[in-house]
Amino acid sequence: MSVRRELDEHDLTTRAAALGDGRTDDELRSLRRSGAWTAIRRGAYVAAPGGNLGPLRRHRLLVEATVAAASPEAVVSHVSAAALHGLPLWRTPLGQVHVTRAGSSGGHCRTLLHTHRAALEPEDIVMIDGLATTSLCRTVADLARTLPREQAVVIGDAALHRGDLHIEQLLAELDGARHCHGTGRACRIVTFLDQRSESPGESRSRVLIARESLPVPELQLVVLGPDRRALGRTDFGWEQFRTVGEFDGAAKYGRLLAPGERPGDAVFREKLREDAIRDAGWRVVRWTWAELDRPSLIADRIRRAFAAHNTDDSH
Repeated sequence: MSVRRELDEHDLTTRAAALGDGRTDDELRSLRRSGAWTAIRRGAYVAAPGGNLGPLRRHRLLVEATVAAASPEAVVSHVSAAALHGLPLWRTPLGQVHVTRAGSSGGHCRTLLHTHRAALEPEDIVMIDGLATTSLCRTVADLARTLPREQAVVIGDAALHRGDLHIEQLLAELDGARHCHGTGRACRIVTFLDQRSESPGESRSRVLIARESLPVPELQLVVLGPDRRALGRTDFGWEQFRTVGEFDGAAKYGRLLAPGERPGDAVFREKLREDAIRDAGWRVVRWTWAELDRPSLIADRIRRAFAAHNTDDSH
């Protein structure tokens, strides 16, 4: 007699495995209709409501379900590899699993599987959760070649911020693939990356600042008071204009919480920090995640702060 396995939301199961556990197709349909199980793809399920699965978790499950039926030579790559490496993916389509197979031709794109053809060296492949996956360096280089700049910078900054990857490694990876399409633009993206960027919002802000032709800011600038005491660390700083920029993301205040504190405590402490910076003669420009889609608004705000500083200096 078969014994049914109790599944949790981390377990991917297939129709064949479920039938082998004694379930029936009618029961599977009932589980899906009730929302107790979610279909990841045809014939592959997870024992969790779809609303409980974030986009990255769902994509990781799709990778697991799809690669099992792919060629044994397929290596998880591109955005799928980024998901397995735990990198942030902003506005990056996750409906297809990306794999790379060694070779120079024969790539194809199907509904759920995008197969790339490219050379793969042994050092380009690592194992993550039992899946052959492109290394962190190869993954970031591939995405710098293929993704729009803003998405690629979000991923690349996050990879560098971990401290396990350096720009020199990425440039060496790209230099070894100079013949590949998009390598030139990838090199420009890689040289723009900065390990000091601490969140996708800060990375997007850096791209916005560059696109708006604003002066390059110093990242994580520590502002000093008249007594040379540190008043606080800021996301962006322009010392020549006595102006700092702060990206206000909800996650930021979560990072600022000390044990036992409430969000309001962090917000109040942030206000005191900003007041001290202003009292030291600096202007503070803030923007939010939603405002990143209105670049001219942020750029005008920063330029007004610069202009106010220049006016003060002329008096």
